[in-house]
Amino acid sequence: MLNEIERVVEDSSRKLFQISRPPIKFYLLTDVMARRPSDPLVVRTLKECKLYPPRLKLLLNQREDGTWPISKQRRSAEEAGPGSPIGWTSTTMLRNLYLLLEYQTTIDEGHVRAALERMLSWQTKEGYIKGPNTDLFPLPHYNGFTLRTLCGYGMENDVRVQSLIDWLMRMQRPDGGWLIPYLEDVKYLPQYRSMKTSKFIELIRTKQIGDYDPKQFEHIPSCIWSTVMVIRGMCSSFRLPERPEVSRGADFILDHWFKKNYHSTYYRSEGHWLRLKYPMYLGSGLLALDLLTWLGYGADDPRTEKPIRWLLSTRHSDGSWSQSERPHPERDQWITVIALSILSRYVRSLKGEPFGYLAERNSGLMMDEGTPL
Repeated sequence: MLNEIERVVEDSSRKLFQISRPPIKFYLLTDVMARRPSDPLVVRTLKECKLYPPRLKLLLNQREDGTWPISKQRRSAEEAGPGSPIGWTSTTMLRNLYLLLEYQTTIDEGHVRAALERMLSWQTKEGYIKGPNTDLFPLPHYNGFTLRTLCGYGMENDVRVQSLIDWLMRMQRPDGGWLIPYLEDVKYLPQYRSMKTSKFIELIRTKQIGDYDPKQFEHIPSCIWSTVMVIRGMCSSFRLPERPEVSRGADFILDHWFKKNYHSTYYRSEGHWLRLKYPMYLGSGLLALDLLTWLGYGADDPRTEKPIRWLLSTRHSDGSWSQSERPHPERDQWITVIALSILSRYVRSLKGEPFGYLAERNSGLMMDEGTPL
């Protein structure tokens, strides 16, 4: 298996390098080829990232308050409700900040810091960030997404970010996973089980369902994709992967690989394991395998072999991976470099070499405040 995967990584990396756009080339050089930040080619590629037109456009369109314009229809819908962070404003901020991070943007460029401060202004006294879909209950998967954004821009040591981390840790369930409060536990009580979700949410809004003890619902399985997104957030740190809560969450993901999600509210079909998706805030097997190998799960864990075999089977004859049969140059390049990052880590695990966050932490491939690239 080692020789097979090595050939795949070498062949696909060579082909991708010839056509890749600057941010993708940067990850190819650092994640797959293990080039150091001081390498002249890495330095040159990073300069090219700064001039990458999609990055410049995102920065140009960002407002001083950290937001981006949204359509008139979505703005009207947002204003008709509670207002941001409930609505498309906060969703757009999260997605654009994600892309800017992928394009190697730092916190003091444009109005990135203003956007992060705006997001933190929505933090509750419990520690979680409200929104973007509801103000009635917290959404752990979006809070995992937000944590990745905050840590990615070097804010892990901020007391508010630590409060968010503490809240996520407290929300972990006995089986190692996470779920959406009320919507994925109380909803299964006999009196609500057959009720439409919209009506159930209205009961919460009108306070006909009050506080509850989560321990009474520990028999209900956690949500696979909520767990993936929370652990994804934890992976934005070089310190958090060493906490036992992260290992328990990763084990939950591996133990449920290729299985149907218990909850219909979030990607119930097992088919989501088999979809190659980008951007990486969309639940998929590719995202799960990326975070697991970065956490150090490799060939010494027999549970990883089947997912790795699946990933190899999805490679096209030209050496690339793609989301669909309809070509999309940038998206497919991202999917390919992520697949190569996963496989290159697995190769190192087969050789008994350090890989994932331990290898990156020890090699100096990091940004300020110990945050992974």
